[in-house]
Amino acid sequence: MYNMSRGRRVYLIYRQNGSGASANSAQRVFFFFFCEGQVPKFAHMNKIKKRIGVLTGGGDCPGLNAVIRAIVKTADNDYDVEVIGFKDGYEGLIDNRFLEIDSRNVSGILARGGTILGTSNRADPFNYPVLQDDDYVYLDRSSQAVRNFEALGLDALIAIGGDGTMAASAGMVKKGLPIVGVPKTIDNDLVGTDVTFGFDSALVTATEAIDKIHTTAQSHHRVMIVEVMGRYAGWLALYSGVAGGGDIILMPEFPYDIRGVCDAVRTRNAQGKTFSIVVVGEGAKPIGGDMVVARKVKTSPDALRLGGISHQVAAQIEGMINIECRVTILGHLLRGGTPSAFDRILATRFGVESVHMAARGEFGKMVVLRNNQMESVALEDVAGKLRLVTTDHEMIQTALSLGLSLGCPSDVPFAEFYTKLAETH
Repeated sequence: MYNMSRGRRVYLIYRQNGSGASANSAQRVFFFFFCEGQVPKFAHMNKIKKRIGVLTGGGDCPGLNAVIRAIVKTADNDYDVEVIGFKDGYEGLIDNRFLEIDSRNVSGILARGGTILGTSNRADPFNYPVLQDDDYVYLDRSSQAVRNFEALGLDALIAIGGDGTMAASAGMVKKGLPIVGVPKTIDNDLVGTDVTFGFDSALVTATEAIDKIHTTAQSHHRVMIVEVMGRYAGWLALYSGVAGGGDIILMPEFPYDIRGVCDAVRTRNAQGKTFSIVVVGEGAKPIGGDMVVARKVKTSPDALRLGGISHQVAAQIEGMINIECRVTILGHLLRGGTPSAFDRILATRFGVESVHMAARGEFGKMVVLRNNQMESVALEDVAGKLRLVTTDHEMIQTALSLGLSLGCPSDVPFAEFYTKLAETH
């Protein structure tokens, strides 16, 4: 075990060869060494073989395996370091479920979707659901996670995930774990980075779906409503709407005025355009209304599962205009499939840099992309925050220049309308 406090101390590092608690006790090795001050960086620790851990938390997305592959290859090629993969995110660290990963395990996974380690969006170490007497109780299992980390003799942990995983990681850093974060989400809503891996792949899938919707919309003279994921952020709706040639885009950040939406449809019809494509983020809501919640998962840190707003929009349009609407909800289709070339490269860069950061002892930080350069931000500056679309974002201005409706009345400038709306709500 190691002690993070200052002063002279003896460190006892326990290492168990094998893939679980049942490994033969004869394979267990202990190392002793003396050290002044803080625990050394793993690149300089006096151990026969150094080890780092990796986990993937939150919802899955294309590119996770590309990060794992880059971590394993960089750890092996540049530092001769072993990699331990925890199964199902922080759940694996808490329950001590892991496997050793080497170059053989990661061969051929660059283009594979999902994650070879599995993931969980319910494994908050500080609020961990445990089933007792047919009901869940929530326990703080963070100390158990620390003990498992120490018992494995790990020198660093690389946590790949979205805002929930980064928040949990920030808390674990305060308990002494040396963690480097890697930003992952199709929602693209993590602060500090220009883009997260997974977003581009989801964008490609959404755009291709909108492309296919166009032909049936034109044939039947309908309003076609395509609902995309994104939770409380409208990045996926905005970018796929522009890329797919959408006519109306509704985002969570900007409550829509249904009259403005209908005016946009009527205007297109008056111009001889007999169909309209509406792209809706799952977290969109009308002015004065609420988001549509499809279900609640009580064991999840974020219990709300959004979905179904597109049906509400369709009913509202049909109630005001004599035109037929059809709804397509893309849902988890956006999380699946092979990662795009952009995401493969970005995920690989993130993975390589995360290992270099660990080697330099840059813990408590998340690797980010800024101006196409690898940088880092403190995990505590990421935890509990969301990067949302703003009225002055360049892509908003692009959409407006294209004549797209973004849900506000047609006779009021977009920025002016939502500025005043924010002041009154």
